[in-house]
Amino acid sequence: MSDPPSARGPSILTIPEGDNRERMVCPDCGFINYENPKIVVGAVCLWRERFLLCRRAINPRRGFWTLPAGFLELHESTPAGAMREAWEEAQARIVIDGLLAIYDIPRISQVQIIYRAHLEAPEFAAGPESLDVKLFAWDEIPWEEIAFPSVRWALEHYRDCIATGNYTARGTPD
Repeated sequence: MSDPPSARGPSILTIPEGDNRERMVCPDCGFINYENPKIVVGAVCLWRERFLLCRRAINPRRGFWTLPAGFLELHESTPAGAMREAWEEAQARIVIDGLLAIYDIPRISQVQIIYRAHLEAPEFAAGPESLDVKLFAWDEIPWEEIAFPSVRWALEHYRDCIATGNYTARGTPD
């Protein structure tokens, strides 16, 4: 297997011809290493009005609670990625019900695509990236131990959807 183009020669930070931003460019072959935001996919998963959360076994925020979510893989659709993450982190089979939100988080170069989903059955277990997995009623969610702001946004948005019957997808809160 050959090295990727970025490993074949030196790179310098410059503005390539026809571009308007600095990029890492190989002066020998002209390869431009475009670094773009990462896409995170996940789901707020319910079973009979209880929310599935995973206690993280990895950093960042090890020991804190999160949704089953993670980075989208190459050649994977966003719903398939959310379903895969639910299986990897919670050993849960989910059904995607619709798009919940798209969160733009430029400070960490992420776009998070979060779906509404439900468990096929109340069967789940901690995967390799989780210390624990539980179903929580709304008033049982350990809010002080939530890993990331986007987890809180998604949970609150889904609760609003249920309360109002309005399942319109949202963006990043102001």
